[in-house]
Amino acid sequence: MTAALFSRGKGRRAVTAACAVSLGLVALSACDKPTPLATVTVGSNTVTAEASNGCYGDGKDLSSKKFKDCLSAKPEKTIKVTSGDKVRLGVDPEIAKSSWGLIANNPVMAEASKETYRSFDSDTLFAKQNPQTGQTTLEKKVTITVAELGKSSQGVKGIWRFTLERDS
Repeated sequence: MTAALFSRGKGRRAVTAACAVSLGLVALSACDKPTPLATVTVGSNTVTAEASNGCYGDGKDLSSKKFKDCLSAKPEKTIKVTSGDKVRLGVDPEIAKSSWGLIANNPVMAEASKETYRSFDSDTLFAKQNPQTGQTTLEKKVTITVAELGKSSQGVKGIWRFTLERDS
């Protein structure tokens, strides 16, 4: 009688283990391939993000509609910035290999970068110039967008977005 209980228990454990493995494989197959990461660091605070859903072309340029949709999507990550802080931006080597640019209120980078790391003065990122008067004001909040450049001169392969909030 004891042998019957043990063999039944072993069978249940084997079936349970097989089900767990099967469910794990199903879960993994349903997952999207992770996108390269972009990271923003201010002082000792860091936020890292993947491209928003559908905002990474996996080596291909995004359609113009998808690009516009990605630019209007709300950023998922926010970081506080004090006036005068350095904002450090890092990208995965895969992004740097293609080259990338940064979009904020005003042009921030004169040309695309193939570096994995760049620093920016926070006041430059928060500055917004009135096109009529030429007067510059500092915004309370700014969305920065990292764009991995595509094969064509107008193409973009991926978009990563962050919100910077002034903490002053």
